[in-house]
Amino acid sequence: MQHIVLLGDSIFDNAAYVGNGPDVIHQLRAILPPGWQASLNAVDGAVTASVAAQLARLPADASHLVVSAGGNDALREAGVLDEEAHSVAEALEKLASIRRRFEQDYRAMLEHVLRRGLNTAVCTIYDARFPDPDRRRIAATALTVINDVITREAFSHALSLIDLRLICDSDDDFANPIEPSVRGGQKIARAVARFAMRNGTPRSEVIAR
Repeated sequence: MQHIVLLGDSIFDNAAYVGNGPDVIHQLRAILPPGWQASLNAVDGAVTASVAAQLARLPADASHLVVSAGGNDALREAGVLDEEAHSVAEALEKLASIRRRFEQDYRAMLEHVLRRGLNTAVCTIYDARFPDPDRRRIAATALTVINDVITREAFSHALSLIDLRLICDSDDDFANPIEPSVRGGQKIARAVARFAMRNGTPRSEVIAR
């Protein structure tokens, strides 16, 4: 028996954004082989610090963990995009401060996850689909400092990385600028299933489709 548990935020807990369509957890369950299970512990609006409480509800037979966290942490810092800076160095220092805070929070979260000793994957944060192309471009650039933390932590712990930036690569993958649509959710579910159903021992890899 294999049991996948989804941890984190509305990337997985997206039922509120897909109308009558299937959410990620139902799409994942639909493509898993007989005998496999999937549970949703992720909660819409959660930040990295919320994952510890989600782990407290972990099923006893959990075999795989997939974490998508950090997007709401980034949203909390989004005001920096509208702040004035008198030089490029000043702007970069603002982003560096955000990176340091996020790195501390993400490492603390990942420590809780790794204590479980289960096969684990983490997800990057995809690029928001803001209607204004300038806002979209600037936000994607700023988000690289957050995703750098996630990718470094993934590879330093030999975890699999599900790169949602490459998986959700079309506007049709989004129900609104920051939430996955049915189509996006299907892509995410397939990536999670690919991670969990691979053969062999746990290893570090990038899942990008």
